[in-house]
Amino acid sequence: MQGGNFTIWSIFFLEGFSRYPRLEVVLFVFSLVMYLITLLANSTLILIIVLDSRLQTPMYLFLGNLSFMDICYTSASIPTLLVNLLSSQKTIIFFGCAVQMYLSLAMGSTECVLLTVMAYDRYVAICNPLKYSIIMNRWVCVQMAMVSWVTGCLTALLETSFALKIPLCGNLIDHFTCEILAVLKLACASSLLMDTIMLVVSILLLPIPLLLICISYIFILSTILRISSAEGRNKAFSTCGAHLTVVILYYGAALSMYLKPSSSNSQKIDKIISLLYGVLTPMLNPIIYSLRNKEVKNGMKRLLGKIPLLQTHEHP
Repeated sequence: MQGGNFTIWSIFFLEGFSRYPRLEVVLFVFSLVMYLITLLANSTLILIIVLDSRLQTPMYLFLGNLSFMDICYTSASIPTLLVNLLSSQKTIIFFGCAVQMYLSLAMGSTECVLLTVMAYDRYVAICNPLKYSIIMNRWVCVQMAMVSWVTGCLTALLETSFALKIPLCGNLIDHFTCEILAVLKLACASSLLMDTIMLVVSILLLPIPLLLICISYIFILSTILRISSAEGRNKAFSTCGAHLTVVILYYGAALSMYLKPSSSNSQKIDKIISLLYGVLTPMLNPIIYSLRNKEVKNGMKRLLGKIPLLQTHEHP
């Protein structure tokens, strides 16, 4: 549809990795394996948390939300990527592009807030252990999780709605997904309003939450160092190690994508980072928490013990 000197596109072409046809098969296998592991690992972790009454605690409530986000985040873009890697026509309709953009922004933004909430949870658990059950009661935890979701979904709706109103002078997106920055590069002219919205949301959901997480860990570290016994220090470190690892992985990738100087803007590097950010991080999150957490391991054993085929029977 023509509109003035620009076009309202009904379909978009995704450049993806079409410039590297030999690499596409390798990327297909890599993405498919990572995606299946992501679905299996996160679904298993959610199942353990829901079915095991011993894991009905604030930390695991947030962890279950994190796993659900990872499933939604990868499912927003990876299936399209897998289809396009094997297809000569790498296309996506306007509505599909809008949904993909919104879901990836919503899940990513929600995770930023949730990781901050999880850092506060660890701060209360270590710095105020005697008041933990009072401060982090179930209703407070549910409210915190809801705030994370509402914040992420509303900011994503704001960004997506304004991005879709901007006139585009082309329909070839130099990316494997409808990533908002890649779509905005097709704009016929720069939009001060859109640039301002992107800047404000990026600051609110990246540096500020990261600063709050760092402040939480400064207090946590100072408290841990005052613990006299080595066993107590190790236990305290182990409860924070998994979350801190996930934070470093998540924010390292996110900051490199959204807050890097424009002079270093290489679309090829963006696509590689996006692929690792969108496939590898969601897969590693449940693995990191499971490997470093005895309660999750024990919950897995109890869950497997309830499956009749896996139960051991004693013979007289």
